[in-house]
Amino acid sequence: MASRLCSSHSSHFHDRQSVSISISSSSRNFKVLNLASSRKRVTLQFKTFLRLNNVSLQDPDGKSSSSSKNHIWVNPNSPRTKQILKKSSSSRYSSLVRLTESLDLCDPSEQHVSTILKGLGHKVLERDAVFILDKMMNPVTAPFVLRYFLLKIKPTRDVEVILYNVTLKVFRKCRDFEGAEKVFDEMLQRGVKPDNITFSTMIICARMSSLPSKAVEWFEKMPNFGCEPDGITCSTMVYAYARINNVDMALDLYDRAKTQKWPLDRVTFSALIKMHGMSGNYDRCLNVYQEMKVLGVKPNVVIYNTVLGAMLKAKRPLQAKALYKEMKNNGVSPDVVTYASLLRVYTRAQFSKDALSVYKEMKENRMDINTDLYNGLLAMCADVGCADEAVEIFEDMKNSGTCQPDRWTYSSLITVYSCSGKVSEAEGMLNQMIESGFEPNVFVLTSLVQCYGKAKRTDDVVKIFKQLLDSGMIPDDRFYCCLLNVMTQTPKEELGKLTDSINKANTKLGSVVRHLVEEQEGDDDFRKETSELFNSIDAEVKKPFCNCLIDLCLSLNVPERARDLLNLGVTLEIYTDIQSRSQTKWSLHLKTLSVGAAMTALHVWMNDLSKALESGEDLPPLLGINTGQGKHKYSDKGLASVFESHLKELNAPFHEAPDKTGWFLVTKAAVKSWLESRGTTKSVAALDSPVLGVPTMAIH
Repeated sequence: MASRLCSSHSSHFHDRQSVSISISSSSRNFKVLNLASSRKRVTLQFKTFLRLNNVSLQDPDGKSSSSSKNHIWVNPNSPRTKQILKKSSSSRYSSLVRLTESLDLCDPSEQHVSTILKGLGHKVLERDAVFILDKMMNPVTAPFVLRYFLLKIKPTRDVEVILYNVTLKVFRKCRDFEGAEKVFDEMLQRGVKPDNITFSTMIICARMSSLPSKAVEWFEKMPNFGCEPDGITCSTMVYAYARINNVDMALDLYDRAKTQKWPLDRVTFSALIKMHGMSGNYDRCLNVYQEMKVLGVKPNVVIYNTVLGAMLKAKRPLQAKALYKEMKNNGVSPDVVTYASLLRVYTRAQFSKDALSVYKEMKENRMDINTDLYNGLLAMCADVGCADEAVEIFEDMKNSGTCQPDRWTYSSLITVYSCSGKVSEAEGMLNQMIESGFEPNVFVLTSLVQCYGKAKRTDDVVKIFKQLLDSGMIPDDRFYCCLLNVMTQTPKEELGKLTDSINKANTKLGSVVRHLVEEQEGDDDFRKETSELFNSIDAEVKKPFCNCLIDLCLSLNVPERARDLLNLGVTLEIYTDIQSRSQTKWSLHLKTLSVGAAMTALHVWMNDLSKALESGEDLPPLLGINTGQGKHKYSDKGLASVFESHLKELNAPFHEAPDKTGWFLVTKAAVKSWLESRGTTKSVAALDSPVLGVPTMAIH
């Protein structure tokens, strides 16, 4: 029925609030259509539709708009209008539907279309033409149908624009924006002036076709045709401007939409959240999400996925976890995108329990997991020490039938076994890797060095080093840090083998290491060589190098060299803000240091406290040591647990704060009494046997 199209054609203009605002653009000024006047335009178009359906308008006071006594008055805003209009032509409804279906299926040619439409008879009614075009789904045959009706009916301009608009609707339904543009060009060539509905249809078609730049282009050309956007169109443009990352226009329209209560849908909110995520404004992402719920728009799985994606980029696993919990409580079922985002955010944050729980859910729901997600899980397992879980995931991956292990898969498994000191398993995985066609890279050889070092197999460490050099690979900074860490676990009589290997590949590092191992004298020479080493390496690896060298000093029982390295690190700003002072609290910050570096810094700080006390300087009411919460991935020991034991050995009155994990606090009176009882000569002398139970690179 034509009446069905009537409601469809005017659906963009249903009861709206009257608004009148100005929108600034870089190229034009848009005046949003006052919807009171918009309603008048719609009423005129509605009258045209009623005329097409032989339903005349009569004023409520009884004055007829026509001389006929059979006319009835129909309120355009009444919900019963559709039923009345449908009833007026119900006898033709079924036949017109069948005819429309034939047009959708026929060959796109003038001959075939004409043959089918001859079934309408010699005189084609305007209402039938509107109904057929409105119901059509095939954008290829629709232009032929339109031309047939224009030729047969010879409609007025009012009806002509309606016929073009319902034809454009066919292209909108099929998301064929290019075809819609061709129909619009034909419309102009025929001299038909487009109206607001024309542009609204084109803009929504562009949006549905994922062409936001085209939507903006058509929105900005409306004034050239004497058309003014209304609230519905402007709310659609929030999405378009957000998608092209025009933040100013998107936010301007969004703020006006909230003020004027224009309708905003989920797609628009999703675009806004993505826009803020692209600019790194993750707090604003969450704000828009909360505003969406306040405005009564319920989030669906797409919205949750969009926000989760932003939290992934923001590295906020706790907020991602809260979102997922809310999602499930609201009865929204996660999809593969949801699980993938959660896995990525959890694995990167090393939330092993949460990541493995998501992995279990994916398996239960029989969802495919790609190689990237499997590798992310395995890398996390290697980082946090989930060896058994890693083996299970590896077997699942091989049996999945959808993906197979690659170089990084094997690398993660070798790391898992290496950190556990399981030499035979690591070697077996290396053989599998080579048999699968993947040659070991620096990352794999670094893991093997760590494995052989744990097993005290120094000759194998040297062998791996030689293999790396012979293959033409260049040892990276992580490899050298791992090698220095191995040296802290190597018997002193075998250290010369590793020193010689290091010296062949890196003379600057070899010179510093030889100075420590051979206990060479000459403080100035040592500082000069170490300064040259640090100046030759990248800034981001200077701290790991310095940490490793300090640990090596303590394992070799040369604490004075450890203090030299710490002082040099502070001078070169490798270590910053280790100590802080305020009127109420003095603190020692150690959470980015290795165990050896942290121990060295602790005893230097104690020495500083003793000197301050001797000089008569007043101590603050509270003193604290911040070790952080990190622990080694394959050990129960973290910096906090190591310090707790060491402070007890020193009989230091520091106690772990119950409300601040990783903080050890002491009052002024307690620390003063303790320092006085120790005497100034003992404040630093106890560095000869620190507890080095945690590998250097493992404190997170």
